[in-house]
Amino acid sequence: MTVFQQFIIIGMVVLGTVLTRFLPFLLFPAGKPTPKYIQYLGKVLPSAMFGMLVIYCLKNVSIFTGSHGIPELLAIFLVMALHMWKRQMLLSIAGGTLFYMLLVQWIL
Repeated sequence: MTVFQQFIIIGMVVLGTVLTRFLPFLLFPAGKPTPKYIQYLGKVLPSAMFGMLVIYCLKNVSIFTGSHGIPELLAIFLVMALHMWKRQMLLSIAGGTLFYMLLVQWIL
């Protein structure tokens, strides 16, 4: 890749980042009310994305081979317990991920 091509790629990444950061403020200025469908998407998309992530992570888990899905199940319970206890998404996800990695690397 030439230096010119590298500059073009960096420029496109910068342009994409700037557009995705500032475009919502241009489309939905502070003085105007936010459209109802955007408010609806703001409410349902985080849960939908989290649900899709859970399904994606569990799609290849087999209860009939290997560790029988036990590490995954224990990590899910830990994530739910941490989230009910502290109500902090980052803590829940990080705690569950760390616990799962410890289980599959050293215990099960």
